[in-house]
Amino acid sequence: MITDTELRRLRPQEKSYKVTDRDGMYVMVTTAGTKSFRYDYRLNGRRETLTIGKYDNTAGAKHPRNPEQLEFGMTVSLAEARSLLTVARRYVERGQSPAKTKAVTKLEAANALTFGSWAERYFEDKADPENGARLADSTLAMRRSVYNRYLASTFGKLKLDEITPALLMQLCEKIKKNGAPAPAVQVREIVLLVYRYALSKDKNLQLKNPAIEIRPSDIASFKPRDRALTPSEIKIFFASLEKIGTTPTLRLAIKFLLLTMVRKGEFLNATWDEVDFENATWIIPKERMKASRAHIVYLSNQTLDILVSFKACFSASKYLHPGRYDSNNPLSNATLNRVIDVAVKKAKDDGFDLESFTVHDLRRTASSLLNEYGFNRDWIEKCLAHEENSVRSIYNKAEYSFQRKVMLQAWADMVNCFIDSRDPWLVVKNAKLNLLNIVESI
Repeated sequence: MITDTELRRLRPQEKSYKVTDRDGMYVMVTTAGTKSFRYDYRLNGRRETLTIGKYDNTAGAKHPRNPEQLEFGMTVSLAEARSLLTVARRYVERGQSPAKTKAVTKLEAANALTFGSWAERYFEDKADPENGARLADSTLAMRRSVYNRYLASTFGKLKLDEITPALLMQLCEKIKKNGAPAPAVQVREIVLLVYRYALSKDKNLQLKNPAIEIRPSDIASFKPRDRALTPSEIKIFFASLEKIGTTPTLRLAIKFLLLTMVRKGEFLNATWDEVDFENATWIIPKERMKASRAHIVYLSNQTLDILVSFKACFSASKYLHPGRYDSNNPLSNATLNRVIDVAVKKAKDDGFDLESFTVHDLRRTASSLLNEYGFNRDWIEKCLAHEENSVRSIYNKAEYSFQRKVMLQAWADMVNCFIDSRDPWLVVKNAKLNLLNIVESI
């Protein structure tokens, strides 16, 4: 099969010659240097040749063409020629001569368009294919990330009619097996939406949506959880974390999530331009927040030290902690949960009673223990960036900046106490006295 680079390098010779591509298509290079895509086939015992089109590597480059805009005999790129070849082969299968058909029908042209092409159009439209409502930026970014990681390289070049329920389920099971059940469910959701989008945009399409036959629960089920670690479990976990074979920065990343109380995705996609070392703040832009509101994280001394470690290791990357094998991409969505699983297993092997938990449970752990030690619920909710719908929350727009700053420093000190088997009550008492002094001075 020929590549676009090889095609561009073909030069004229004394006689015209052929270069084979695939499925019966070849490139004819004339003595004048013209390159044409041709397709030889037999119909009713007779050999016929279809000139698919003349080659031009710039065709459709600036303004990508929809398949319904393509016709046999026009100037096309290699990718467009292959789309037209798919249509031509369907004619032959039906006993019809593509050479005698001038235009590509909308039905066949649309079917020839790849899943990747339809996915790009779906992302560009930014609208729900069912009701046309604009998708939230955070939702779109999440789906785009899942698509780039799991679908672009697997389904991107496949035609819509080539993706079957079995093929989709096989991909989802592979992703789940690699420790990412939630992304596996999202892959099914994205395929469902892209097909819905394609079917809504082109009424000539005659396809079944392969995702309809697969329920999310067929891939993975998620039971509501209220898992929160106790102080003794925090000690056991971090002791086990030091014993397993992982990188120091991944250990620090898990601790950073516990201390800052942010969501996993907010950390994974965090960039250095969001961090202000001088003012000890990390401002997560609204585009990356679940509630579409910018969120300020007040950095404790411990989290600042962790960021300094990240900076020393990953100064060349824009991400606080980039991927392990590519500094231009964020850390994988499943990596931290895999590290936690290994540490929990190590603790169990060492005879400790430690239940499994996930990265998200670290937020619940912080919330539970801060409430237990008597810190104000409103401050905790602000640190979690929760948006309540109660009447009370509508009128409570306070940011509690001073209180959150003091509380998060106290929380970091409390975690150190748990890890070192020290009583945290003195830390809590001093924090509350500090908060009282702040209130009295206002």
